[in-house]
Amino acid sequence: MKVYNTLTRKKETLVPIEAGVVKIYVCGPTVYNFFHIGNARPFVVFDTLRKYLQYRGYKVKFVQNFTDVDDKIINRAREENLTAPQVSEKYIEEYYKDAAALNVAKADVHPKVSEHIPEIIEFVKTLVDKGYAYEANGDVYFSTRKFDGYGKLSGQNIEDLESGARIAVGEIKEDPLDFALWKAQKEADEIAWDSPWGKGRPGWHIECSAMSKKHLGDTIDIHAGGQDLQFPHHENEIAQSECCNGVPFANYWMHNGYITIDNEKMSKSKGNFFTVRDILKEYDGEVMRFFLLSGHYRNPINFSDALMEQAKAGLGRMENAKDNLKHLIANGDGAMTDAERKTLAGYDKYRQEFIAAMDDDLNTADAVSAIFELITAINTAVKDGASKEFAQKSLDVLMELASVVGLLQKEDEAGIDDDIQALVDERQEARKAKNFARADEIRDLLKARGITLKDTPQGVQIIKE
Repeated sequence: MKVYNTLTRKKETLVPIEAGVVKIYVCGPTVYNFFHIGNARPFVVFDTLRKYLQYRGYKVKFVQNFTDVDDKIINRAREENLTAPQVSEKYIEEYYKDAAALNVAKADVHPKVSEHIPEIIEFVKTLVDKGYAYEANGDVYFSTRKFDGYGKLSGQNIEDLESGARIAVGEIKEDPLDFALWKAQKEADEIAWDSPWGKGRPGWHIECSAMSKKHLGDTIDIHAGGQDLQFPHHENEIAQSECCNGVPFANYWMHNGYITIDNEKMSKSKGNFFTVRDILKEYDGEVMRFFLLSGHYRNPINFSDALMEQAKAGLGRMENAKDNLKHLIANGDGAMTDAERKTLAGYDKYRQEFIAAMDDDLNTADAVSAIFELITAINTAVKDGASKEFAQKSLDVLMELASVVGLLQKEDEAGIDDDIQALVDERQEARKAKNFARADEIRDLLKARGITLKDTPQGVQIIKE
């Protein structure tokens, strides 16, 4: 498999540090609100990376943090008259609900900043002892200029960064480019911990370095996140981690592109800011996942109602193929014919196309296209019916590929209501009696209730829209 490495700006063959094991750290949410559609993209993209690596036989150690110590959380706690831990725990639970709706699996470890304060303090202390950081009035800052490689991830040089650097009110930095590793407590209601520099809390960047070190080691295989985190967050992680540990921090850096809303940048001031919770009121989570995987992860993607409707239609086509096969399995009989065996063997072509696309820097757009080619082949093969065995094996191949991209994973809904089944049965009797007017009337009644009837050689198929 090849992945585009932001650090080297080229595609590189993925070679894990430990054979057969891939260690991945993905920056998670700051838990002060429901996460938005922009946050959802890295969650879905790198969940798909994890699923694909597992499909290819790798053992994946996947870590995604929760930032539960932050100014935004402190401010939200004041607004809601809660403690900061109460706010963060509330939105961690809401994260799990929305992530599950998108078929995003839980990480192997979801570390929280608040539970890693000793490791963070030790990390900062090491940087101070090595001369890469200094204390100023209870704050601790990293001396950016002391790391020669600063800017290598984002492609920026120190001179350009210097021209835009500023010292905020209350900061006592030696250099405008320096960044906070530890922040002194400013107000009594701020969450804080004892440290060698007085009561305070971690800066934003240090948390990921410390938690990655604890759960994955000094050097990891892949560090991933949204494009917006490249600078300064990931740049600062590299600087502090490599100065602390003396070895490269991550061998591969992967970043997904931005999401625009109707071709405009998402912004609360523009009124085009959508949380996943908002969108789930209108669309199923799998539709959202389909949409997020419909373009290459590194390219920008535009969110709009029209594109979501396209995603809904595309996923609907997948679901219909699955439902058709399940109907054939439930109602078919007999073993596979020689022709069916030949067709089944031909499915491997689509599997290989799928793998080739995913091996090429996680090209989910082409991988989904390969699934649709498979569906076309399946639909052609079963249009006049099929043996139960062939239908089952066809479904197995479809689900094999769909599960890798996290689609078609919804559990089947509850069975058909008794009154609907009674109407279906009445229609069948009307057809037998050649009372086609009544049969058509029942069909239209069911259609209005979101039920489509499809007459097949194996009997009537009931399709819920």
